[in-house]
Amino acid sequence: MKTRLALITEIIAPYRIPVLNALATREDTDLHVIFLAESDASLRQWLIYKDEIRFSYEVLPSWRRRLGAQNLLFNWGVARALVAAQPQVIICGGYNYPASWRAAYWAKHRRIPFLLWIESTALDRRPGLPLIERMKRHFFNLCRGFIVPGKASREYVRAFGVSDDRIFAAPNAIDVNLFQNLAAQARQDSVQLREALQLPARYFLNVGRLVPEKGVFDLVDAYAKLEMSVRSQVSLLFLGDGVAREELAARARLVSPGSIEFRGFVHRDDLPAYYALAEAFVFPTQSDPWGFVVNEAMACGAPVIASEVAGCVPDLVQNLQTGLVVPSRDLASLAKSLAFLAERPQLRTQMAGLATEIIAQYSPEAWAAGIASAAAATGGGQ
Repeated sequence: MKTRLALITEIIAPYRIPVLNALATREDTDLHVIFLAESDASLRQWLIYKDEIRFSYEVLPSWRRRLGAQNLLFNWGVARALVAAQPQVIICGGYNYPASWRAAYWAKHRRIPFLLWIESTALDRRPGLPLIERMKRHFFNLCRGFIVPGKASREYVRAFGVSDDRIFAAPNAIDVNLFQNLAAQARQDSVQLREALQLPARYFLNVGRLVPEKGVFDLVDAYAKLEMSVRSQVSLLFLGDGVAREELAARARLVSPGSIEFRGFVHRDDLPAYYALAEAFVFPTQSDPWGFVVNEAMACGAPVIASEVAGCVPDLVQNLQTGLVVPSRDLASLAKSLAFLAERPQLRTQMAGLATEIIAQYSPEAWAAGIASAAAATGGGQ
């Protein structure tokens, strides 16, 4: 018997489409996705790959504004969409928006299982204001179960007194095959690609928004601490954009010798070439509930240097196996890790091999299986 499942999430993120497609193709699931918006243009420059969507979905009417660090998103039509979907189980990605609360109470009044799909961790740097914490606990009380991507999120949910039998795992995933195949092609055509993309012979890579909380200033400062001989041989590339780009570039110009380049935003299908040809991918974030760029880098066979606060680290980054784990904001440790990998090509090759093996388990099908299992265990299809 199929479970009629309504899944509510914020935007049509490109890395979510493959996992939702995998869920929709399962024989035990009848999926309808309710997006609160198509995208968030103030933060993202993603293409929306609508031609790849293979699941039933709708985008609710919305009104969005940013007030400083606050992201306000209001929707109408939540109840109408749920009535039309007639779900046996509702999964909601987050509790930050009024639409999430509307859906939670709609489910409560109809005794429909409501599950929170949550990626938060204890190390994710967000202000723990008393009112916010009380509201969060109240929202948790509306949930029959919780779906987490990994170990850090599981521990976060446990801290709210939630028992293990109400916590289900659905590992965060990307389209592993897409990234692996494009990375393999990039390595095969490495000479032509390096020339076409004007890539340095050797480089460390960072991908993401250029904002302070991603640790980008830490990375520039750590690179500046490297021995001159290392900086002369290995460049630093940033892919992405953000409010800190101008200030970051000004600081980068003070680093000599060495080469620090800012290539701007790069779309999904062009990313694997950069990952595949890098010495290592560096993710020195100061606050991040997961870090899908780590999945991407590992799928492309790049060793990873990541700060311990990234939610994906306990699951994906095995120290001295798939990469190196460093304390957040510790410039000395970050610089030491950069130098360590720069000087060990054989170790980088070994790390790349293990990274591709491990990330294969974080597939769209694995995520879909976890979601389906959570829905079935909480009453779906009965």
